[in-house]
Amino acid sequence: VTTPIQFLQHWMPETIEVLTQARSADELLGREIAGSWEDEEIVLGTKERIGQARPYGDYANTHNADWNSTYEARTIVRFEDGFTVNRLEDARASRVRINSAEEKRSSVAESLAIAMNEVAFLGYNGGANKTYGILNDPNLANYVTVAQGANSNTTWASKTYNEIINDFKTGMNALRVQTGDNFNPQRDRVTVGIASAVFENLYAENALGSSSVFDWLKKNFPNIRLVAVPEFNGANASSNVMYFIADRLGGKKVVGQYIQDVIRLLGVEQHAKGFSEAYSNATAGVLVGQPLGIVRYSGI
Repeated sequence: VTTPIQFLQHWMPETIEVLTQARSADELLGREIAGSWEDEEIVLGTKERIGQARPYGDYANTHNADWNSTYEARTIVRFEDGFTVNRLEDARASRVRINSAEEKRSSVAESLAIAMNEVAFLGYNGGANKTYGILNDPNLANYVTVAQGANSNTTWASKTYNEIINDFKTGMNALRVQTGDNFNPQRDRVTVGIASAVFENLYAENALGSSSVFDWLKKNFPNIRLVAVPEFNGANASSNVMYFIADRLGGKKVVGQYIQDVIRLLGVEQHAKGFSEAYSNATAGVLVGQPLGIVRYSGI
C-alpha cells in the first residue's frame, strides 16, 4: 500500500524568522522624545558666560561681565510605510497558521525602526536639511588613529593585552584633558562604543591568564559602559572605529538621539475586499551638544 507523503510529514510548530542586523542606536545613545511629529526642527540653545576679573582701583571703571548664546538646529525627517490585506490572502494565510495582517504590521514596525536607526548613525540627506548621525555630526572632531603595537599594526587583532589597555588609557586621558578635567574617568559615567567586529578582543587575557581586558576596565573604570556597535565596523574608510562618550558634562547630556514619534497610525482604510493601514515615524537624528565630551579613534 502506498502512503501519500502528507501523512508522513511532521509540521514543526515554530517558524524561523529571517533576522536583520541588530540595531544599536538606542543602546549607544539612548532615546529622547523631543517635539511632535508635525514639527520641522528641534533647536538646542547654548549659553556661555563671559567675564574677566581685573585688579581693583578706586578710580578705575568696573569691568562688566556678559554672556553669549548660540542655537543649534536639526531638521526632523518623517518616514512612512503601510500594508494591505485582502480577504482571500488572509483566509489562505490562516490555513498555514499565519496572521497576515499581524505579520505585515510587524514588517512595517521593523522597517520604520531600521530607518530610524540608520538616521541615528548616518543622518539623512534631503538636500538643504540638517539631519545628522553620530558618524557625521558636524560638531564632531576628526578621528585619531590608535597607536601601533609592537608589530607596527594598529588593529586589536594584532595587539597584546597591554597594548589594547593602553588604547583605553589614551582615550580616557584625552577625554579628561580636552574637557578641562570636567570629566573624571574614575568618577563619571562614560560610554565606549566599539566596532562589534573587534569587541571580542576585550576578552584577551594577560600573560598569567588571570585577567582579561574587560576585567581590567571594569576594575579601573567602574562607571564604564561598553557597547558593541555593528555600524562602527569599517566606518572610517573601511577602518573599525571606537567612540569615548562622556555621558554628561556640567550636568548636561553630551549627545542625544532626538525622536518625535516612534510609530504613528496615520489611518485605516476599509475596502470591499480587504483593508489598508498606514504608519509613520519622525526623528531629528543625533545632536552633539557638547563635542568636547567625545573622542573618536580609528584603526582598531
